[in-house]
Amino acid sequence: MKRVAITKEASAVAQQLQNQHGPLLFHQSGGCCDGSAPMLLSKEDMYIDDSDILLGEVDGIPYYMNQDQFEYWQHTHLTIDITEGRGSSFSLEIPLGKRFIIHSRLLSKEEASNNT
Repeated sequence: MKRVAITKEASAVAQQLQNQHGPLLFHQSGGCCDGSAPMLLSKEDMYIDDSDILLGEVDGIPYYMNQDQFEYWQHTHLTIDITEGRGSSFSLEIPLGKRFIIHSRLLSKEEASNNT
């Protein structure tokens, strides 16, 4: 089961940034700044450890979520989108005047039973 997807608009921005910065990853920490907004970061600039859960990949970009956040989001499917406006995070899209956001929905009974 895919837990995470991306809109065409967000994908275009992510690919633009990947072309500019090299290998990237999404991380959703639930910490400071924009809270639970997804951040797109250079793989070299982010330390992933045992407290981060890999939810899947979008366009070849891995999407990680902090274990504490996952406790709240484990019953949802996430779709990464993009909107105009500056967030208050270190995410690579911020200088473009854009920010990634999450749309979520509850997993269906079938999806939840196939949860992997």
